[in-house]
Amino acid sequence: MVSLRSGTVPHSPFHESGRFGRIFPYLPVYENSDQFLTKLGKQGGLMDEGFEDDTAAESTTITAGFTFFGQFIDHDITFDTTSSLERQNDPTAIRNFRTPILELDSVYGMGPEASPYLYDKNNLGKLLIGNDKNPHDLPRNSQEIALIGDPRNDENLIISQLHLAFIKFHNRVVDEVKARGFLGEAVFPEAQRLVRWHYQWIVLNEYLPLIVGQAVVDDILNNGRKFFSWQKQPFIPVEFSVAAFRLGHTQVRNRFRVNDRPESEKQLFELRVSGAVPPAQVVDWKKFFQFDSCQPPQFSKKLDAKIASVLLDLPVPIVGEDDPRRSLAIRNLFRGKSFSLPSGQAVAKAMGIKPLSDEQLGLKELGYKEEVPLWFYILKEGEVQTGGETLGEVGGRLVAEVLIGLLEGDFMSYLKIDPCWVPCLPSTKPGEFKMADLLNLAAVC
Repeated sequence: MVSLRSGTVPHSPFHESGRFGRIFPYLPVYENSDQFLTKLGKQGGLMDEGFEDDTAAESTTITAGFTFFGQFIDHDITFDTTSSLERQNDPTAIRNFRTPILELDSVYGMGPEASPYLYDKNNLGKLLIGNDKNPHDLPRNSQEIALIGDPRNDENLIISQLHLAFIKFHNRVVDEVKARGFLGEAVFPEAQRLVRWHYQWIVLNEYLPLIVGQAVVDDILNNGRKFFSWQKQPFIPVEFSVAAFRLGHTQVRNRFRVNDRPESEKQLFELRVSGAVPPAQVVDWKKFFQFDSCQPPQFSKKLDAKIASVLLDLPVPIVGEDDPRRSLAIRNLFRGKSFSLPSGQAVAKAMGIKPLSDEQLGLKELGYKEEVPLWFYILKEGEVQTGGETLGEVGGRLVAEVLIGLLEGDFMSYLKIDPCWVPCLPSTKPGEFKMADLLNLAAVC
């Protein structure tokens, strides 16, 4: 096994057991100074969007809701509580507190028997929601802490309301299952299967085509994965979790309009949840997803190497009093360094893809040294190759191979059990199922 100090990194043994690992274990570690990374990611630096007019940097195809749906997916498959920006992190030593499967354990916990606090004992098979006085909120304890499978899904108003939508969607599916004749203890597992499969369908057939392009999805489904593989169980690669799937940070707008109330337009960090969600702040999902052409939603920012200014000066409650790294971009760049990630160019070459040129990267003024961090490279690639409408060749392939691989490696997923399956719940177009259909069934819009 090669030492981390030698410039290469070892293959994670967890590539066999379903924890964090690496797709490209023997690529050289990307090295650059902390000063360079700080200059690149600082407020006012090259990654700073530099203005607050979100419409000038909007995607034309990806609505704002998918920024948070991507966060929801991330919380479903990864939960790292032990890594640090202050030291080298070996993926072999870091436990993933989520299963690397698209199975909604962030919603279901460990099921009704092991996580009974998530479930409604008076309605067999259903999950708890807020009380009668506030049915448009998550269930909460006496101190207003959300009773959910993943506390991160209550960190801002929009992800909190999205988690609630999945709970209500499950409860609606329970009613559908009972109407089909399922009884007693057979109700919950059938409802859970249908919820999971429709969620997986959305990931594969709506989310991924928007983020990486339909052609990439089709190529992987028809011709197979080229880079992401495992021996026994799927795992979460750090090239994905620490770089490629941090794409959502560039999608965040400076401001979001939550509903039709004049005072509802706020910056993301003004939407932090600090207790029960009042009725005036209930999310109108028509502002975030496309339901019909008469009500255009907000769109996410483009998938490019520019970050909303609001994310480059994080509030103290998030980073703490003593941490000078207030920029999310700097924190991402330092995290990539702490995990000994290879450079973007090294990964591109390993994938047989021509790397971006120095002129395309545009970093000479910062003391550029021939290679750049993988996270920055992936964002810049999307900007250069697609105008920020999707990820580019490297980033798109990594994201698609991992998410499709997790479905193919899950013996309970619809793609494994019945790849010809099509959605069977009520939807706008029979045989299809989109986020708008899920939200309609959940009766949250």
